[in-house]
Amino acid sequence: MLELISNDAAATFAFGRALGEVLQSGDFVGLTGQLGAGKTLFSRGVAEGAGVPLDDVSSPTYSIIQSYRGRIALHHVDLYRLTSEADLFSTGFHDLLEGEGAFLVEWIDQVKGAAPDDVLRITLEVTTPETRKLKVTTSGPKSEALLDRWAVSPSPRGGEGEHSPR
Repeated sequence: MLELISNDAAATFAFGRALGEVLQSGDFVGLTGQLGAGKTLFSRGVAEGAGVPLDDVSSPTYSIIQSYRGRIALHHVDLYRLTSEADLFSTGFHDLLEGEGAFLVEWIDQVKGAAPDDVLRITLEVTTPETRKLKVTTSGPKSEALLDRWAVSPSPRGGEGEHSPR
């Protein structure tokens, strides 16, 4: 497990960007946290780190899935509005899982069965109006390797955020 403390929105974005820089095709990242915790801001950072121009990135709340092409293909999914696996099936999500690219899924716990067995889970927790705690867990060798790559990547500079030891 890894805990990150974000002292402001710039640090949350930077943590996401650092993850995006080490993301590889086949990686699966699931995000949880209350409304306003910073999931979409973090996701925008991941997209930028994966080489996706920020002007191309939008919240997939209504479209459910946004696929981007950067250094790697990135499928950004938001399950907030879905209530069942049948809803998820109708989006084409499962077809994408068989293809290339990395997955970044907001509200991963909204639909049972949406996450594969091996997933990097990040829970964003509001600790004060400005700060967030990011709790990161893994569930298999692929997500553990992703965490290892991310944990050694450069952290945000200027005291914006900090890594806590695993």
